[in-house]
Amino acid sequence: MYENNMPDRRYRKTLSLMKTHLPAPARIMDLGVDNPFSEIMRKEGYTVDNTGGEDLDEEVSLAKATGYDAVTAFEILEHLLSPYTLLKSIEAPKLIISVPLNVWFSGPHRNPKDPRDNHYHEFYPYQMDWLLDKTGWKIDHSETWTSPDRWRPGIRPLLRFIWPSYYFVVCSRK
Repeated sequence: MYENNMPDRRYRKTLSLMKTHLPAPARIMDLGVDNPFSEIMRKEGYTVDNTGGEDLDEEVSLAKATGYDAVTAFEILEHLLSPYTLLKSIEAPKLIISVPLNVWFSGPHRNPKDPRDNHYHEFYPYQMDWLLDKTGWKIDHSETWTSPDRWRPGIRPLLRFIWPSYYFVVCSRK
């Protein structure tokens, strides 16, 4: 089965949760650039459009697009200075997101060579829950995950392998 041949555990877990909470066929606006998981969703029977590489802090019009069953944002919100405006403006009836969690042993990701590859936020679950509530979303399902990557040598990779570091949430409009 295709699901067992996916490149990593994160994709398998995400697809499993999507099939449970938003079965195909469904029309999805996936925030961000076209990516390997966008293609996996298409192969699984979803119709997927991506917003592209625009600055979602400044340009939220694509997230407002009507006619979608859901908006997905897989590890996107942590890059925004203010995810509030974007989340408030989404008009789709369902929202499926994953974000990195703030963990005590590691600061937010920063790449000085690429300004788009920086995290402004890393969340605690209560912060994401609060943000979703304030922007008009009801949480239908949530769970935390450990790092989906294979363990690599080092103390930080070991801690990320055993300490929950991702938060997955499925929401519907209130």
